[in-house]
Amino acid sequence: MPVPPTTIDHHATGYSLAHAYWLAQASDLAYKDEATIEERARQWGFDQVRHHHTAFTPPFPLEDTQAYTVAGDDMIITAFRGTEPAQIRDWLSDASTPPWPGPKQTGFVHYGFAKALDSIYPQVRDTLAELRTRNQTVWFTGHSLGGALAMLAGARMYLEEPGLRADGVYTYGQPRTCDRLLAAAFNKGFKERMYRFVNNNDIVPQLPPEPAFTHVDTLRYIDSGGRIRESMTLVGSLTDRSKGLTADPLAPTSDGVRDHFIHRYVDALGKSLG
Repeated sequence: MPVPPTTIDHHATGYSLAHAYWLAQASDLAYKDEATIEERARQWGFDQVRHHHTAFTPPFPLEDTQAYTVAGDDMIITAFRGTEPAQIRDWLSDASTPPWPGPKQTGFVHYGFAKALDSIYPQVRDTLAELRTRNQTVWFTGHSLGGALAMLAGARMYLEEPGLRADGVYTYGQPRTCDRLLAAAFNKGFKERMYRFVNNNDIVPQLPPEPAFTHVDTLRYIDSGGRIRESMTLVGSLTDRSKGLTADPLAPTSDGVRDHFIHRYVDALGKSLG
């Protein structure tokens, strides 16, 4: 039986559950304070840390955008911070949200995501240009809102500044972020580079509503038993989601929010490794 690695592999390149586990840990770390981020970065073997924090006032219950970047000799990770499940659920349920032009005028994105990324993108771009001195691999990651920002940052760099294109994007509980045109462009540029994890009945990936917004590839589904599935039939998915809804007979409707918490993703990926 495989044993979970004790720290992140700085030489990771392609997809692996171990890498997914550690990028989920990095996404979780984005919720912590700066001192904790710096201490953990050192433990993980990264000797440089940059914090990104901006405030803005869009017509949404979101006041700032936060992320951090850690760099070592072989790897750079930028992790974007998410938001509280109830908050983002209410925000994304607003059907009046207008679409906004996507990167390089490619398709459309959710307006709130566009404004949140605009507020922090220059910091992230400049940091990567500064720290990527040894051709290190670059990874974007995030949970919830942070997953949407990680995906959009990857799309923006790929379309506008291909020299800074990320080697991979891993997201957890990411909402629908863009229209089909931008999703198609992203899927082309990030084939076997993007992995979108969804935990059973997590409500956030089901928002904003279709058909205006859609998901990008590639899905990794965590079933009601905590197993990572690379594919699920429609019938199998519906059956499995109904199992999740009945897991807590006292509060079945809470499953969508409960499944969204980042620790659920970290735990499932950790168990898959050992």
